[in-house]
Amino acid sequence: MILTVVVILAAVVALIVALAATKPDSFRVERSTSINTTPDKIFPLINDFHRWPAWSPWEKLDPDMRKSFGGPPTGVGSSYEWEGNSKAGKGRMEITASTPTKINLNLDFIKPFKANNFTEFSMVPAGDSTDLTWSLYGPSPFITKLMMVFTTMDKMVGKDFDEGITNLKREAEKSTPA
Repeated sequence: MILTVVVILAAVVALIVALAATKPDSFRVERSTSINTTPDKIFPLINDFHRWPAWSPWEKLDPDMRKSFGGPPTGVGSSYEWEGNSKAGKGRMEITASTPTKINLNLDFIKPFKANNFTEFSMVPAGDSTDLTWSLYGPSPFITKLMMVFTTMDKMVGKDFDEGITNLKREAEKSTPA
């Protein structure tokens, strides 16, 4: 009986490892929306970490989250570090590229797990509105591939992206007269 259980468990573990090995070496989560304003109204909301509490879905995960800012107040080299409860975790973001229509960030998670990812905000003028795309992408090390046997990155953070892009749209359109 015990031998049967051990064999079954070994087979299940082997199957999970085999499935994980078939997962992609990288991931990408992306959301897009049209915002009824110009890129210059959206840009400062993203380019200044001090303004993220107005729209970021993660800011409310821990009201006691410790935050610190480094580098210049906005733009390239500006950084934001946080440490909070188990939902908020611990990490650091830094703006690595900043133009009027694109902002790139390095996003490093420390807790609950280590990960080095990239974020991009792209703003494409479309008449009186702007097409905004928010992307998160990065490598999928083996531990991530194991997780992907049971879920996807989109299922893990897609809902947060939906909320964040909706909040960002609301904030940007507030500053634009109807």
